[in-house]
Amino acid sequence: MRAYILINTKPGTSEEVVKEIRTSKEAGKIKMADSVYGQYDAVVVLEVEDLKEIMETVYKVIEKNPNIIKTETLISLF
Repeated sequence: MRAYILINTKPGTSEEVVKEIRTSKEAGKIKMADSVYGQYDAVVVLEVEDLKEIMETVYKVIEKNPNIIKTETLISLF
């Protein structure tokens, strides 16, 4: 199962946020984490077994980060 997590960060912190995500304990589930231009500041791609793992990873790695303002998670259909 693949999920795309779109992230808004506090101004000037996207590079730091992405580095923390890439080096987290859950990094094996994270296939990509990049800072981006546009409506969002960063995007993360997860590959996991089930929805529970997506929720756990988003909570442990992303939502606990104080520099992250908002996230939107997109789950692949196929």
